[in-house]
Parts: sequence; structure tokens; C-alpha cells
Amino acid sequence: MKVTRAVLLCGALVGVVFCAEHDKNHNDAFVPGQPGETRIAREVRHQLVTLPYYGIFDDLAFFVTGDAVTLVGKVTRPTLKSEAENVTKHVEGVAQVVNQIEVLPPSPMDDGIRAAEYRAIYGDPALSTRYGFRALPSIHIIVKNGHVTLEGVVANESDKNLINVRANTVPNVFSVTNNLQLEGS
Repeated sequence: MKVTRAVLLCGALVGVVFCAEHDKNHNDAFVPGQPGETRIAREVRHQLVTLPYYGIFDDLAFFVTGDAVTLVGKVTRPTLKSEAENVTKHVEGVAQVVNQIEVLPPSPMDDGIRAAEYRAIYGDPALSTRYGFRALPSIHIIVKNGHVTLEGVVANESDKNLINVRANTVPNVFSVTNNLQLEGS
């Protein structure tokens, strides 16, 4: 079976459907999949996003190759890593699960940065209205050893730039990597 290097991530913002191309090794669980995705991918995505402790400071992603699922991403709790593997193993048709999820090291400094980044991004009225009012917001904030990575999909280049500027205003941050994808690109 041939596996392509990219997938199309699709989602909805205020009733508008959008899609963004993204590396196949980072098929974000919190972004609805493409219309033609397999039943296994749809079910794995559903199981991951319904995990009780999955939040905006975690980045669960996966890719499916035949009947094998590889889990990737970064999480703040070790139990989330094991729960993601357990629910994926129970998806009908999955024969193998490779769990490559990284558990972020506990750090009071990183916890403070997470809270400050959340306030900086979702404290903006325009951004919180467009991206924050959902069970699992579309912008995820990953912090590791003072380095911030933003994951998700945004509506336009202006929002991506505004989020980047706001993320860079937080003190004690060593770097900000903006991996936000644009809809339709």
C-alpha cells in the first residue's frame, strides 16, 4: 500500500469548511479529517478527541497505514499517552498500535508559560470568538522547556500573524514555533 506524504486536514470555523495540507506524520486528532478518510481513521480520531483529559496543551496526532496506527504528538500527562494507546487498540480493524507520543516533562515554569500563552491568545476577543468557543479549541499550545509550539488551523494569514505576535509577547519564552496551517492551503 502506497502512503502519501501529506494529508488534507479539514474543519469548520463559524459554519465555513476549510482544509489545510499537513504532513502525514502529524494528522491532528482535533481537526476533522478529509471526506474520503478511512473508517479506521475516523474512529481513531473520534476516540482520541473524546479522551477526558485531552486539552489545548496537548497535541495528539496519528497516521494510519493499512491496519496499523502510529500515534504521535506531545502530552502533559503520562496517563493521556497510555489512554490514547488503549482506546486505539480497541478500534475495530486496528491490528497494531505504535505509540510515539512524547510526555512533556513536568515544569512549573512551563505551566506558567502555558497559562500566559492561553491568556495572550484566547484573551483577545476576536480570536476567542473565532477559535475558542468549542469543546476543543482549534489552536493548541505546546510548551517544552520554555519553547512554545502552536498547532492547529486558522482562517487566514492575518489571524496566524496576530496569534504569532501575541504568543511572542509572553515573558520567559525562549522561542515560538508557529505551525498553524491556513484553511484552504
